[in-house]
Amino acid sequence: MKVAIVMGSDSDFPIIEKGYNILKDFGVDVIVRVISAHRTPDAALNFAKNAEADGYELIIGAAGKAAHLPGILAGCTALPVIGVPIKSSELDGMDALFSVVQMPPGVPVATVAINGADNAALLAIQILSVKYEELRVKFKEYKKQMAEKVFQKDKKLNDKLNGGQR
Repeated sequence: MKVAIVMGSDSDFPIIEKGYNILKDFGVDVIVRVISAHRTPDAALNFAKNAEADGYELIIGAAGKAAHLPGILAGCTALPVIGVPIKSSELDGMDALFSVVQMPPGVPVATVAINGADNAALLAIQILSVKYEELRVKFKEYKKQMAEKVFQKDKKLNDKLNGGQR
């Protein structure tokens, strides 16, 4: 279980960190790299071309503004690529979203919400769980815990509003 997170800039890490931590919590081996599709295009191409041979099973690509990194990675590997559009100060991340989601036929990039690194990590876990049953078991438990938190919040709110009467 080995995933690469590739970011266009180190300034993306505060967004990516939540997804990184989720992958680690699930026991996935994950590395994080800073590789720019525009400033280091040869490095981006080489990383993607060698990712499978280097043992990666999935790549998460995160970038803002023009956000070509996930597409470049997907264009050079047969591995699944999940794109995380990063919100920049301009255009509220819509530029990045459109760059990541509008891939040409034959070059798919699964795209999550703007700044959606947590969902990118969870989608990566779901994809890997096809091969690794232990991830599927952990993911099912994660979903149960999420549901329990919602039930607790519902109870707390109703207790506050009307003494627990629903």
